[in-house]
Amino acid sequence: MASDLNSAAVCVVCVEGLRKRYGELEALRGITFEIKAGEVFGLLGPNGAGKTTTIEILEGLRRADSGTVRVCGMDPGREQTALKQRIGAQLQTTVLPDKIRVEEALTLFAGFYQEPVSVGLLLERFGLTEKRRTFFEKLSGGQKQRLALALAMVNNPELVLLDEPTVGLDAQLRRDIYALIECFREERRTTLLTTHYIEEAERLCDRVAIIDRGQLIALGTPRELVQDSGKGARLEVCLGKPVPPERLKQLDAVIDCREASGRYILHAQSTAIAVAALVRSLESEGNSLLDLHITQPTLEDVFVEMTGRKIEE
Repeated sequence: MASDLNSAAVCVVCVEGLRKRYGELEALRGITFEIKAGEVFGLLGPNGAGKTTTIEILEGLRRADSGTVRVCGMDPGREQTALKQRIGAQLQTTVLPDKIRVEEALTLFAGFYQEPVSVGLLLERFGLTEKRRTFFEKLSGGQKQRLALALAMVNNPELVLLDEPTVGLDAQLRRDIYALIECFREERRTTLLTTHYIEEAERLCDRVAIIDRGQLIALGTPRELVQDSGKGARLEVCLGKPVPPERLKQLDAVIDCREASGRYILHAQSTAIAVAALVRSLESEGNSLLDLHITQPTLEDVFVEMTGRKIEE
């Protein structure tokens, strides 16, 4: 289990002004964030945003060009050996010898740590007991991912670093990984998750840092980021008679309105107030509401508003 580091006041990861360049490419442009003990923290952004570079610096695999980094109170660049005893990491790709068996891999990795977890417990927890004698090359993609997570947990780490843990997995396997991460939260085990999946960040993360082109462009809980975006709820309506969009934009709580293919798209600060105002306006004009569809804004909307494009682009 996580150690006594996991009290709400403790900063497990502290990053300030982090910069990293690869030749002409500036991968990180002075990002700053903190991760508190016990929280699931997400780095959300498109491929190439700088997420993997960040996590590799935190692990001590790369050195930053400038800025300060403290992980579990240590400098990853100078105290890498000691830090490895206290963190666990799952990289995007796990490469093991084809002929190593699942149990052998766990036993090998356990030998690297002073206080490893029982191999039997890890096999059971990650659903690998029946595969304990199976060669790595014979595992499915989902089984390899579960083994990667088990290897990351072999030293019972205070901090778990997960780099795109569900890429390439089907829906069921994703749900299995989600359940494991939610268990980390219940254990109050600090977790850093990188992802480019919006629904993953919204579902799993207590706080999210949105990164784009090496810059941190937003930081907060998913709810805070959506509320601060100012977009409000999205109302898609179909009316009996056409109405100038500018008239609908003047309704109480409506932020903006546009017409698209005979339907009206409104954004509202308060759904209830906007809908009530719309109904009153239609009744006074003898118009009718034929259809109404309401959706709440997402982190995708926040990203689009700040960058002008979708995360997947």
